[in-house]
Amino acid sequence: MDVFRMAGAAYRALTAVKDGPSLYDICDGALLRPKRGSNHLADFYRTALGNPALRPLLRRAGLPELNDPIRFRALRDALLAARDDAEPDWQAIGAPVAQLLDTITLSHPKPKPVSAPSHLPRLVDIEAAIRACGTHLLGSFERNGFIPAYATFNLLGDPDCRGRELQMALTGLNARGYKNSTLLFNLARVFIARSPARDVINPPWTGIAEPMWSPVQIRHRTAYYDAFFIEALLSYLDTELATTEEVADARNAIDEMVAFCLNTSREFVRGRDRDRFAVVTALPPPPHPRFSRFFADIKQRLGFDVYVPDCDTTACAFSAATKAGASDPMLQQPLIDFYALYQIRAGGNAPQVTVPLNEHIDYDGAIVTWIDSFAGERPFGNDLDPTLNLDVVEVSLRHLERWQILETPSRLATLQRIIGFHRRLIGSGAFADPRSHIYYLPELYAAYFGRCYAAFRALPEAAQRVIDPDQAFAEMRERVLRYVEDELITHEINPFDAALALLALGHLGAEPRHFAAPLHCILNQLGEGGRKVPFKAYEWNKMKTPTRILVGGPEVTSAFVLMALALARRVLRQHQPLS
Repeated sequence: MDVFRMAGAAYRALTAVKDGPSLYDICDGALLRPKRGSNHLADFYRTALGNPALRPLLRRAGLPELNDPIRFRALRDALLAARDDAEPDWQAIGAPVAQLLDTITLSHPKPKPVSAPSHLPRLVDIEAAIRACGTHLLGSFERNGFIPAYATFNLLGDPDCRGRELQMALTGLNARGYKNSTLLFNLARVFIARSPARDVINPPWTGIAEPMWSPVQIRHRTAYYDAFFIEALLSYLDTELATTEEVADARNAIDEMVAFCLNTSREFVRGRDRDRFAVVTALPPPPHPRFSRFFADIKQRLGFDVYVPDCDTTACAFSAATKAGASDPMLQQPLIDFYALYQIRAGGNAPQVTVPLNEHIDYDGAIVTWIDSFAGERPFGNDLDPTLNLDVVEVSLRHLERWQILETPSRLATLQRIIGFHRRLIGSGAFADPRSHIYYLPELYAAYFGRCYAAFRALPEAAQRVIDPDQAFAEMRERVLRYVEDELITHEINPFDAALALLALGHLGAEPRHFAAPLHCILNQLGEGGRKVPFKAYEWNKMKTPTRILVGGPEVTSAFVLMALALARRVLRQHQPLS
């Protein structure tokens, strides 16, 4: 972060000439100390937007069109309706905010082209970086009792969410608290984007994955993160670079995280014929998520207290536990049958996707995100993310025999329809468009496709032919590899981008010469995190509603870098020695 740039941006925001009513001119009268209506809307406003840190930055951010008393009143009336109405008309409430939202211009990162390095780095340097990342992860587990991830808010919001998407969210989400936060966050986005505060809240960065430099980062634990860290530590053990003490520590951490995934985070939902089915929830009840008391209180006050299981966390937890050698009876459940209940069939159950932010892609055959709780709750409505569907394919391939997928026509058909979804997505090129994704970046989709492809290629050839008689995987491999080689690594990248590129290149069988750019990027930036951590925190996954919420952390970066370098090292050792 450029401190002088940030200081200049803050000065401009604090001294800007006000040109029209501000966010606080609009909201204070209705929400600062209301005597009626929704306590949540007012509480959210005071906590998230009217706080002493944000108010000075935005108090001079005015919109000249709101000098029109008709438009000002329409916006104020929308807030009053959201506050007071027992059954709000969210389409009408969102209309004046959506109109303002369409006046802002945001874009995804556009990294500059760069020249490729002429040589590969030394093996000894790669191994030193692997050890640094492994030591970091194990040290974090020892200090915390778990390996944390962090969440932070970028109040400028996501470039893919404009007025149309706001209306989708307001009408497609179920929980009123979530609608309230989506409404107010998106109103605030307009004032931020059209003022000097924009450069304070959203400074520029190198590469694609956004650095998490917000001063407020919310530490927490979920089974989704634990599943990922299990795989990272397994990768570290596979390198045989860990010390004897680290091997013991890693095995202990893996066992504890498997237990967290399959026991602590287990939740029962309704399966076929309304029988009980065990899945894995992303956020188990307190105290297990390990929020600080301060953020636990804020989370509840902001309306994020109801959480439900999701298909992605369940898939990743099952897969990681199996790789770790777990034998819990829960893993015997044919998860593919459960996923079939949440699979989209064109013209049939497409309305399952109530928040279709990426409706330009063909959903047919894909699995939606959120699982109804046993009580039938679904606070976030439902959406559909392509990368989640790679995790579903991967866990199905790893449990092919256990779940008797090849022997059961309905299960094989479910799997093949998900593969068909990916084939169309990749074949159209839409996988490389950030708008196609809800929770992840295209580069992460590429890395996870590589992981999925590796699981497919590890199967016996006879099984591969049954699953993929038309060689869809080979076709998809070519398209994804071309994206990584021709687009991703030919432009400026940061260490997180580089790790994802390496994972894709290694799993998809790229020529080792293509490893040079991401390897040099990682090794040149080793130590960027300061004295205590090898790398900075970057965007791993995100939410687009209620605003842009990033999840990542220094440990997440170390884990991705570790897995990427371990894979690259294995491939390179099979080729000629490094200079």
